[in-house]
Amino acid sequence: MTTLRDSFGRDITYLRMSVTDRCDLRCNYCMAETMTFLPRKDLLTLEELDRLAASFIARGVRKIRLTGGEPLVRRGLMDLITDMSRHLKSGSLDEITLTTNATQLSKFADDLARAGVKRLNVSLDSRDPDTFAKLTRRDALEQVLNGIDAALEAGLKIKINAVALKGTNADEIPDLMEWAHSKSMDMTLIEVMPMGEIDGDRVDQYLPLTEIRDTLDAKYTLTETPFRTGGPSRYVRVQETGGLLGFITPLTNNFCAGCNRVRVTCTGQIYMCLGQSDSVDLRAAMRGENPEQALDAALDLAMINKPEKHDFNIIERGQSPAVPRHMSVTGG
Repeated sequence: MTTLRDSFGRDITYLRMSVTDRCDLRCNYCMAETMTFLPRKDLLTLEELDRLAASFIARGVRKIRLTGGEPLVRRGLMDLITDMSRHLKSGSLDEITLTTNATQLSKFADDLARAGVKRLNVSLDSRDPDTFAKLTRRDALEQVLNGIDAALEAGLKIKINAVALKGTNADEIPDLMEWAHSKSMDMTLIEVMPMGEIDGDRVDQYLPLTEIRDTLDAKYTLTETPFRTGGPSRYVRVQETGGLLGFITPLTNNFCAGCNRVRVTCTGQIYMCLGQSDSVDLRAAMRGENPEQALDAALDLAMINKPEKHDFNIIERGQSPAVPRHMSVTGG
């Protein structure tokens, strides 16, 4: 069986697979306060998610990240991860990871470690209770911090992901970085992405990471490194803390040339690019006649349709998002 390779010669070895569009937070740059989530009947079953993962692994995928929404609110998720861990044991898969907001980590950290998960990305934009509540529309900071501590105690390696937001958390970023590094957690900064309708305007949120980098350069010694995790982040070493700091810059510095990943939604739609609307329906292939052959054909079609780069931009007030779907639908 041939490996997944797009028309630009890029091998696809990294799958981000969403297990739910639901989330127990309501981050104001990600979704509206009142969200209409998908009917549960529209979601792939856990068995289908497992079969889908196996099909990608058979085509050369070496790393799978489970996403949402918040993946840990999906009922039965630990059963799925435990089933998928057979690929780790066989050596056909290098890694299963999750992106989480950490609200559920106190409950699941030990189970994740036992299932073979080694690393987590935790989305955390502020350690200030008021700012956190304003951003997430929930009073859950203590729950999140306790979850992070539980994961660290379980032996999981954590990277903190923080979206830089103008007029909201920019002044907190140095402190957030120092806190993360003090706990041996790396950190990545991310520019806000124009995905889905929100209650505000992203012009008011968008903060180019070039500005943050200038501020950090004035206070810290940042040294470029070749370190990569398989994603789009480019890392520097912070001499004063000893930790790594990453930058994901979809707007100020397009990172698409080395793209090795695709995203599958919880409904089985494969998006070949986060910033494009083209998709292929894998659920229909899996539920139709000759599902194995149909799924392989659908993956081949997806490779043909994978674009060279995304079309993200935030230029003017009132501008429609680059893509209408929310990040929680696609999978972060």
